[in-house]
Amino acid sequence: MKVLKFGGTSVGTAQSIEAVMNIVRQEHRSSKGLVVVLSAMSGVTNLLVEMADRAAAGDDFAKYLAALEIRHFEVVKQLLDIPHQNPVYTRLKIYFNQLEDLLQGVMVLRELTPKTRDLILSYGERCSTLLISRMALQYFTDAVYVDATEVIKTDSAFGQARVNTQLTELLIQGLASENAGKVLFVTGFIASNDAGQVTTLGRGGSDYTAAIFGAALNASEIQIWTDVNGMMTADPRIVKKAFSLPELSYTEAMELSYFGAKVIYPPTMTPAFLKRIPIVIKNTFDTAFAGTVIRHDCNGSNLPIKGISSIENISIINLQGSGMVGKAGFSGRLFSLLAREQINVMLITQSSSEHSITFAVQPADAEKACRLIEQEFELELGARKLENPVIESSLAVLAIVGENMKQTPGMSGRLFHALGRNGINVRAIAQGSSEYNISVIISAHDLAKAVNAVHDAFFVQFNKTLNVFCLGTGNIGKTMFKQLMQHTEFLEKNNSIQVKIAGISNTRKMTFNAEGLDLNTWQQDLDTDGETADLDEFVDRMKRMNLPNCVFVDNTASPKPIAYYKGIFESTISIVTCNKIGNSGEYSQYKGFKDAARKHGVDFFYETNVGAGLPIIRTLKDLMVSGDRVQKIEAILSGTISYIFNNFKGDASFHDVVLSAQEKGYTEPDPRDDLSGKDFMRKILILARDAGYHMEAEDVQIENMLPQACLDAQNVPDFYAALKANDEYFNNIKQQAESSGKVLRYIGKLDDGKASITLQMVDESHPFFSMSGSDNIIAFTTDRYRERPMVVKGPGAGAEVTAAGVFADLINVGAN
Repeated sequence: MKVLKFGGTSVGTAQSIEAVMNIVRQEHRSSKGLVVVLSAMSGVTNLLVEMADRAAAGDDFAKYLAALEIRHFEVVKQLLDIPHQNPVYTRLKIYFNQLEDLLQGVMVLRELTPKTRDLILSYGERCSTLLISRMALQYFTDAVYVDATEVIKTDSAFGQARVNTQLTELLIQGLASENAGKVLFVTGFIASNDAGQVTTLGRGGSDYTAAIFGAALNASEIQIWTDVNGMMTADPRIVKKAFSLPELSYTEAMELSYFGAKVIYPPTMTPAFLKRIPIVIKNTFDTAFAGTVIRHDCNGSNLPIKGISSIENISIINLQGSGMVGKAGFSGRLFSLLAREQINVMLITQSSSEHSITFAVQPADAEKACRLIEQEFELELGARKLENPVIESSLAVLAIVGENMKQTPGMSGRLFHALGRNGINVRAIAQGSSEYNISVIISAHDLAKAVNAVHDAFFVQFNKTLNVFCLGTGNIGKTMFKQLMQHTEFLEKNNSIQVKIAGISNTRKMTFNAEGLDLNTWQQDLDTDGETADLDEFVDRMKRMNLPNCVFVDNTASPKPIAYYKGIFESTISIVTCNKIGNSGEYSQYKGFKDAARKHGVDFFYETNVGAGLPIIRTLKDLMVSGDRVQKIEAILSGTISYIFNNFKGDASFHDVVLSAQEKGYTEPDPRDDLSGKDFMRKILILARDAGYHMEAEDVQIENMLPQACLDAQNVPDFYAALKANDEYFNNIKQQAESSGKVLRYIGKLDDGKASITLQMVDESHPFFSMSGSDNIIAFTTDRYRERPMVVKGPGAGAEVTAAGVFADLINVGAN
C-alpha cells in the first residue's frame, strides 16, 4: 500500500495533470493498493479566499467565479475524451452553483465566519479531485472519488481543526475494505466535524491528509510529489548552490520544516512518525530524480549539518525586570497566557540571570501579545518589577539543523564566524539540549546574505563564493579579469573558491549583476549596457546588494575612492587595493583603515602598494607577527625607475627610455609620480608604517633627480618636451657613472626610524649593482637576519605582475 500526494503545482495545468496520471499509472502497476491525495489546482485556494473576502465586503465576485469555471472546464476539454466530458461538466457545474449560492449568502449577510470560509475553500480540492478521478477512469476502471469530509473527523476548530484519530482511522479502514484493490482519489486539506460541517486542516493540510491515510492503512510509504527535487540544504531561491538531500531523519525534517522549509510541514509527519512510515519527497516534473527519504532509521552522513532553514519575517518581544528573577512559575504563566490566545511562540531564549526573556512570534500577533502581557502582569508593571514589553520587528530566524551536530565540535563557532565575518548581527540565540538545531534571530534585510554565507561555511564540498566589485578598468583591471577567467577552473579545483564579479566601474560607465558578470563580454556589456558612472552610487549599490563574502577591489591610482574606504569597512566588506594613496596619506588615515578592518572583522590587503606582485608586505608582516624586529630596510622599489636606469646606457636618451617605460605600462599615468620620487616615497612610507613607525610623508627625505623645468610642466606632453630639452643634463649623469665603472640606482632606506631616497652610483660590490628590466629589490636587516639580510627580488612593475598581486590578495580574502 502506498499513499501519493500531489500539490497544487502538480495539478495546476493540463500538462502537469498528465504527468501526475503517468506517475499514478506507474505506481498502480507495482503496488497492492493506492491512495492518491490531491490539492486544489495552484492558485485556486487564493482565488477562493479572494472571492470570499470580496463577498464579505459587498464587492462583486462574478468575474473570479467565471474564471474559476473556465479554468476547470478547459482542463476537462483537454484531458477527457468527449463521451466522458458531460458528466464531469455537470458535476463541476453543481459545485460552482453551490459555491455561488454560498458567496451570495456571504454578500447578503456581509459576514464571513470561519465555518463558512472552510466550506468555501473546500471546493478547490473537490473540483480538482473529481476532475482527476474521472480522468483516471480512462486508464483503469477501479478509480474511486473520495470526499475526505466523509472519513476524516475533527473538532470544530474551523481553519485549524484537530483530528479525532481513533474514529478517523476506523472510517478510513472501512472505506479501504469496501474498495479493496481500487485506487482512491482523495480530497486533501478538508474534513468534517461530528455535525457533518466542513472543516480544514490548516497549513500543509493536504500533506496531513496523506499522512492520516498512510497511518490508518499502515502504508509502506507516503510519497509527497511537489515541484522541487526533495528537501534541499537551503531555499534554492536564496542559495543557488543548494542541493537535494538523499535522506533525513524525522527529527531533522521536523526541525527544518518548522523553521521555514516549505516542502513539507511538521503536522504532516506526526502520524507517519508514530507508525514509522517513510516519507518520500519527489518532483512531479523530474520523476527520474530519487528525491529525499524521511525515515526513523536514517543512515550515517558525513555532512556536519543537513540543512539551513529560515523564516523571513518575525517579530520578537523582549520582557525584562527584577520581578522575574527566582520567580517560580513566571514562564509558565507567560506562555500559558499566549497559548490560551492561540499565539504561536516560535523561539524562546532566556538569560541565565532570569532577568529577561525574549521570544519570537508572527508579526500579526506581536501587538496582541503585548496587550495580553500588560493585562496579565499589570501589578508587576505598576510596581516596576517588570518593564513594559518591547517589540522588535523586521527580523528573521535562521536555523542550522542536523543530528551530526551533537558529536561534531565547533558547530556554533563555525556558524557565528560566518555571520560575524559578513557583519550580520545576532539579536538572539536558541539551542535545544538535543543539539539538533541552533537558531539565531537576525535582521530580515540580512537573511539572504546570511543563508549564503552559512551555506558556504558548512558545505565545504562546494566552492566558497567571493562577490567582487571592481573599480578601474585600465591595464591592471583588464589584466586581472583576463587572469581570473584563465584560472577559474584552477581556483575552484585547488582553492575551493569561486569569484563572481558583481560590479565593474570606470570613470565613464558602471554595471552590476548579483549572479556575476560574464568575463568574456564584460567590456562590451559595460560600454553598451552600463549606466553612467557615479562613484557614490557604485559604493551605495554595492552595500545595498548586501552580498556575502563581499570584496571591493580598487585598481585605480585616483584619490577619490579613498574617501569611501572607511564606510566600506564599516559595511563589513573587505578591500583589496593597488592604490597607494590611501596608505600613504596622513598616518591617522592609514591607522583608521587598519582599525576599521580589524574592528569589523574584514581584510585589508594591499600587497601591490609596494613591489607590484612581489611578496614584500606579506614578508614584512610575517616577520613582525613572529616577533622579529626590523633594524634596516634598503630597497629599489620603483620598477619604473629601475627599468629606466637599467636601459639608460649607450646612445639611449633619457627622454626615449622614459617614453618606452610608459608605453610598456611601467609608469604611473603621469611619469613624474615615479621620477620625482613621489611614488617611491609612498612605498617606503607604507613599509615604515607597517614596520611600526609613526611616520608622515614629510618625514621621508627625497633627493630630486629631475630639473625644475620638468617638475613645473603643465601636463604630460609638456613634461616630455622638458625632458627632451634637458638631454645634456641626463647624459652628463650617465657618463659620470659609466666613466667610474658604476651604475645609477635610486635607493630607498629605512634605518632607525629615518627614511630617505637618494640617487646613488654603485659599483659591482654593491648588492644592487646587478639589476635588469623593471626588477625591484629589497633587503630586510632584522634581529634574526642581521649578518645576511633577507632579500626579495623580482619584477616590480607592469600590468601582468601587478594584476597577479591583486589577484593573489583576492584569493587570500577567500582563504579567510
